[in-house]
Amino acid sequence: MGEQLVITRDDARAVVTTRGATLREFSVAGVGYTETFPEDATPPLGSGSVLVPWPNRVAGARWRSGELEVTEPARGNAIHGLVRHEEWTVVEHTASSVRLEVAVGERPGWPYPFRTAITYALDERGLRVTHDVVNTGTETMPFGVGTHPYPRPGKADADTCVLKLAATTHLPLDPERMVPVNGQEPIDPALAEGAELRTLRLDDAFGGCVPDADGVVRHWLRGDDGGVLVWAEPVFGWVQVFTPPEFPGADGRAVAVEPMTCPPDALNSGVDLIEIGPGDTWTGTWGISPC
Repeated sequence: MGEQLVITRDDARAVVTTRGATLREFSVAGVGYTETFPEDATPPLGSGSVLVPWPNRVAGARWRSGELEVTEPARGNAIHGLVRHEEWTVVEHTASSVRLEVAVGERPGWPYPFRTAITYALDERGLRVTHDVVNTGTETMPFGVGTHPYPRPGKADADTCVLKLAATTHLPLDPERMVPVNGQEPIDPALAEGAELRTLRLDDAFGGCVPDADGVVRHWLRGDDGGVLVWAEPVFGWVQVFTPPEFPGADGRAVAVEPMTCPPDALNSGVDLIEIGPGDTWTGTWGISPC
């Protein structure tokens, strides 16, 4: 898993690995607010992964620029971008923050060289994560950004908690290939208003995320004994929610709440793809806070 990079602030602690710039741990006062895994293990179920230059899946690993490497053989898709298995370079490491970056050249089906960086920083609210993407090529580059945390509600039993999403739409997926089959539909009101996690079995994409009055998108998992907030800038207008049957080492249920700038298969649909010109930089931020 590469080098383990520890950052702390007061009683908050996070651990990031150089392999994939993966978030392995975030805790406050010894209480975990993300699921974790052993430092010598491969991140289970994409835990803590950085998803650039596309989150989620590209159907059939094909899009207008050619055929990508098939990285989800069982379904024939390209999944979760190009950087989550790369060894990232540490640019800066202070007591409370760490910044890593990786350069990606042209790849099969991906003719756009780019550089991406990520900064994990602890502040008074919790963990703040900032992504930068730089187009190092000569053509305008389309892309998306996502991340794959498994937030946990502190000391609360996740099954007793309520999940509330800021999304307004649901994107139906083919259950076999896990790629979109139709346009968006209204979200189940229970998820918009808050649904008990124990009732949910999801591997679904949701869009139309609405920010609060202060311009921040918020997704909540809360119970009587604690809770966790996944927040994001409005550019993260999508969220994938995944409730796996089990998560290795987890105490009870685990749930992934994955901020994304675009939906699954956006390289083909074009929905909410970001475009940056040669030499330009894009920046976006999200985070996790106890609540």
